[in-house]
Amino acid sequence: MFKVGSQLFTSNGPDLVKRIVATGAKVFLDLKFHDIPHQVAGAAAAATELGISMFTIHASGGTEMMHRAVEASADLAAKRNLTRPFVVAVTVLTSIDDAVLDEIGVVDRSKDAVLRLARLAEVAGVDGVVASPQEAQAIRSSISKPNFLIVTPGIRPEGKGTADDQKRVATPRLALRAGTDFLVVGRPITEAVDPTLAAIEILTQIETASELNAAELTQSGGV
Repeated sequence: MFKVGSQLFTSNGPDLVKRIVATGAKVFLDLKFHDIPHQVAGAAAAATELGISMFTIHASGGTEMMHRAVEASADLAAKRNLTRPFVVAVTVLTSIDDAVLDEIGVVDRSKDAVLRLARLAEVAGVDGVVASPQEAQAIRSSISKPNFLIVTPGIRPEGKGTADDQKRVATPRLALRAGTDFLVVGRPITEAVDPTLAAIEILTQIETASELNAAELTQSGGV
């Protein structure tokens, strides 16, 4: 799945998204909608009409805003005979740590803030949340909704790369072990000397982690 974020979307607009979808590829539209419910509902409908597979809103916009986004996306998908994209709510950006939360007047620690917003997103009916891999296991344990998605940016390959402006990061292996469903990997690939090789190495790490998880489940009697 190709992520189209705010920089790429601002430069190239919805036509690029349509071109990617037209090839048969999936698009994760990561524009993090955050506005009054009416505006976000309209944006959600417009995003759905592009034929994307997933898009983001901010959980801090509140229950009504999130619910209206899901509702508008579902209505548009039904009218256009489209598959409704997953709606995932951003909890606390991976560039934010406890010091930044203090700076902006949030008294919760990052993990507490993430869990509070994840529970709010569950109540609002969204499909899942975006959070750092460091909170994935706690989210998985605290959410009761079946098939609740966890999308994790802040992924850094084993033995390579720096955190850059990301503060809450993890390797693909650790993120998958924590219970994440989707890994978002950007700069470790786009800024690599050989992006293709970097992508292959990360895929190998993901496959190895998946095999280890399956083996652990078998040994523990899980399915």
